[in-house]
Amino acid sequence: MRNEERNEEVVHTTESAPRWMGIAVVALAAVSLLALGVGWSATNRVRDAQQASANDNKVLRQNLEVVTQRLAQTESANAQMQGDLGVVTDRLQLTQGELDKSRKTAGAIKADYSKKLTAMQDKVQADEVQLATKASTDDVNAVSTNVNGVRTDLDATKQNLLDAKGELGTQIARTHEDIEALRRLGQRDYFEFTLAGKNAKQRVGNISVELHGVNVGRHQYTVELYVDDMKLEKKNRAVNEPIFFYGGNRTSMELVVNKVDKDKIIGYLSVPKAQVASAAAPASGGSN
Repeated sequence: MRNEERNEEVVHTTESAPRWMGIAVVALAAVSLLALGVGWSATNRVRDAQQASANDNKVLRQNLEVVTQRLAQTESANAQMQGDLGVVTDRLQLTQGELDKSRKTAGAIKADYSKKLTAMQDKVQADEVQLATKASTDDVNAVSTNVNGVRTDLDATKQNLLDAKGELGTQIARTHEDIEALRRLGQRDYFEFTLAGKNAKQRVGNISVELHGVNVGRHQYTVELYVDDMKLEKKNRAVNEPIFFYGGNRTSMELVVNKVDKDKIIGYLSVPKAQVASAAAPASGGSN
């Protein structure tokens, strides 16, 4: 009996083993599928992350290239501005020797005119004394009128030629006669000009002058000066106000407009004697 019971237990045990094994296999398959799904999902996420990172890197490289180009352009513009600033600085420098020479010239001219005016005044006074002793009362009155006129002219000449000064002590002429008087001194050369019409352009000495507008009521005008390779704009400048600037060889020049009319200006350019040799076609003449 015991042997039979044992055989039944062995048979029962043997028959039950495959059922648990199937459950284990199923469980293992389920775990494997779950692991495969998780791995697939993780792979997709990694791939998406890599794609996003590649796109970000591409955008970053593009932005870096743009910044690099702008930096190069900025450096180029800065270098050009520094070069232009150096050129302008060199052209605007005036040596102390030229200043001293201008001051000495102005002093000599003032002293010369003072002597001439004193001599003329002494002559007028001597004529008055002589006329007072020899001429009748009516003649003296008539001559006195003439003498007063001479004195008025002398005062006007003194005011125009001694008090009107430029930035380097040069005299500023207000009339054609003043220009002729200064020209006879031989210190500088004077080129008279007349510009008629808006945007009219004319060669004056070794520069060009272009008229852009006038304000007759305020006695103002606007011009552009072409000096060597420079263009200088002078806005709303007054009549008889000197415009002071330098040429390429650092010589001082002055431009003065004596009269403004409707779309018309009349004036002159004053340059040192050494500047005349470089003038291509001196434009002298004109009227006031």
